[in-house]
Amino acid sequence: MTKKIPNISESEWEVLNVLWKKAPQTANDVISSIQEQTDWKPKTVRTLLDRLVHKKVIGVNKNQRVYTFFPLYSQDECQRAEAQSFIKRIYGGTLRSMLVQFIQEDSLSEEDIRELRSILNEKPKKK
Repeated sequence: MTKKIPNISESEWEVLNVLWKKAPQTANDVISSIQEQTDWKPKTVRTLLDRLVHKKVIGVNKNQRVYTFFPLYSQDECQRAEAQSFIKRIYGGTLRSMLVQFIQEDSLSEEDIRELRSILNEKPKKK
């Protein structure tokens, strides 16, 4: 059984995205990357790093003179957990309800539909 990934706020996702691109990184490295995209103050980013460490979503290497941070979960693991949480909260845990709503939207192109059919056709059937 996999460990349960804690809830991650939208701001914390920004920090994780930086660490998934390259890890480990110092707090200053993360701050520099985040400030290219946002107007967050360094203290805000440090607070988010501390929260993620406390939630055990990222780890910190204290063996060096400068602490470095690294993700404890892959991007895929966090995305899956977030998707499951969303489906549970919004669609009562029923993936089919969500898919039906998205498929009935007019925004799907013919190519999107072909790709979805291909994915469904390749999926092994449960026994």
